[in-house]
Amino acid sequence: MSGRLIRDYAVLSDCRSAALVSSSGSMDWLCFPRFDGPALFARLLDQNAGHWSIRPVGPAEVSRRYLPHTLVLETTFRTPDGTAVLTDALALGKRERGHKLGNSSPGVVLRRITCTSGELTIAIEYAPRPEFGLVQPVLTPVNGGVVARGGAQVLMLSTDVSLRVKGSTAEALVTLRPGQDLGLALSASPTWEPEPKPLPMRRIRRWLEDTGAGWQSWSLVHNAYTGPWQEQVRHSGRVLRALTYVPTGAMVAAVTTSLPESVGGIRNWDYRYTWVRDASLTVQALSTATCTHEMNTFFTFLAQAAATQLDRGTDLQVIYGIGGERDLSEHVVAHLSGWRASAPVRVGNDAWRQRQLDVYGELLDAAHQTLAYDVPLDPPVSTFLRQCAEAAARRWTDPDQGIWEGRGPGRHFLHSKLMCWAALDRAIDLAPALEAYDRVDDWQRVRERIREAIEKQGWNRRVGAFTQSFGSKQLDASALMLPLIGFLPGDDPRVRSTVTAIAERLTDARGLVRRYLKDDIGGAEGSFLLCTFWLAQALAMTGQSPEARQVFENAIICANDVGLLPEEVDTRTGEALGNFPQAFSHIGLINAARAIRDAETVPVRPDHAKTLPPSWPA
Repeated sequence: MSGRLIRDYAVLSDCRSAALVSSSGSMDWLCFPRFDGPALFARLLDQNAGHWSIRPVGPAEVSRRYLPHTLVLETTFRTPDGTAVLTDALALGKRERGHKLGNSSPGVVLRRITCTSGELTIAIEYAPRPEFGLVQPVLTPVNGGVVARGGAQVLMLSTDVSLRVKGSTAEALVTLRPGQDLGLALSASPTWEPEPKPLPMRRIRRWLEDTGAGWQSWSLVHNAYTGPWQEQVRHSGRVLRALTYVPTGAMVAAVTTSLPESVGGIRNWDYRYTWVRDASLTVQALSTATCTHEMNTFFTFLAQAAATQLDRGTDLQVIYGIGGERDLSEHVVAHLSGWRASAPVRVGNDAWRQRQLDVYGELLDAAHQTLAYDVPLDPPVSTFLRQCAEAAARRWTDPDQGIWEGRGPGRHFLHSKLMCWAALDRAIDLAPALEAYDRVDDWQRVRERIREAIEKQGWNRRVGAFTQSFGSKQLDASALMLPLIGFLPGDDPRVRSTVTAIAERLTDARGLVRRYLKDDIGGAEGSFLLCTFWLAQALAMTGQSPEARQVFENAIICANDVGLLPEEVDTRTGEALGNFPQAFSHIGLINAARAIRDAETVPVRPDHAKTLPPSWPA
């Protein structure tokens, strides 16, 4: 069983795949060559599922950081005998700069440990376990490293150190003095291609420097946001880039699978895919972080991945693989015990089969923020977006599983109706680009019917709030989207009452917001950071900036020492929960910071959310 705190990990990314490294210098998660591929190291989910550790022998005081404006990790170990600095990165392509970051990432892990004072013994332990620990490969020492064979890949660990092989594990103890260093690299290739060649130490050094320069160049062209929490916003922009699969522009929700929403619980899902429901908030966040290029490629990916589904009369799928795959059938990896025995461990996500009507609004809102309103679109794109609007107009009265992907019977969720309204509202604005003038009158009529239904059936006078579903008494944080999406102004008394109700009844002792109090899945879950940022954003839009700032601060203190946010926080212990790092949380941070900045610098307009142009803000 693996039990290291989730917040103890830092992420590495080459914009195609990702690794997690603990504060003790152990790489406990690595998927090559894609985010959603089988893990080579998975000690995160089972003690015997593979790792690669580099650290001084004996106790050490540890501190770490990302090198400025990069995702190159630097971990400093201070021991009674001396100090060592470990530098880790996933290699970028040679001299990749700016928007080209990740275009030709080769799939190589770079690691270097340097003695800066004293004399230290460094322990190296390399235990690759491909396919989530299912394969125990044969390790063979070669000139310049160790080759691992077994499963679908051949692995090359490049190092000048002589490693002792014991079964499927290689180990070494090396003494370093001031100024001495060790460089190691891990590369992989399919078994049917030529085996990787060992990398010399000098190339590992240069590649680490070049990778850092690549990240710095990307950050330089994505630093236009100014305002409160400026560094957190810019860092979150880097994290979103790190979660982007550059070949398609898709963004994963997180780099892990099956980190639970409660310790020992069953809410363990695979988040290494792209959700349409995230589209609107993601595009808004990328715009705020001045990631215009990323914003456009992400929307293009979504439009292409979803193409033709509506032609065939089926529901628009809610989740896609990062290559555009549609069949994400879920299965249990039975040989993994799970993080802190939180089983089952799942690969795939059966949410792809669900009906979630909010996806139409999220896609059209993303288009509304991305595309010019008065320039006709390419026929495939305009046809697809018109079909989204027509599907929302036709299906908004149907029940569905909702934004939180309940696995019980469908219901008439408020948020789903709201996003169908948004789909038509945005389609009406986009009518010139969609060449859909003839549909505007019908879309306006349906939009008004949805508004009437939400205001009559979504509002519960006794609760004093808009509730989770029509006729329900249960509060749901997704009702905070009413002002955020522009359905009602922030000064509407019902909006203010709903915001107050959620702040008072769904907020835990730490000031963090739960999604709801109960659902049809069972088991406990933590407070949700995205919902906490939604509350901060809603407070700002209702003219309550001081309260918004406090809620925002409650959320950002949940970041770990290198600024990464989890999905949830345990309401009792404050411990990070859920897959990590979580795109939704960083998206929420960016959007809430912007909303608070804007509320403090310009008057809040009633239609504020709706009228943001695609380039907002610079």
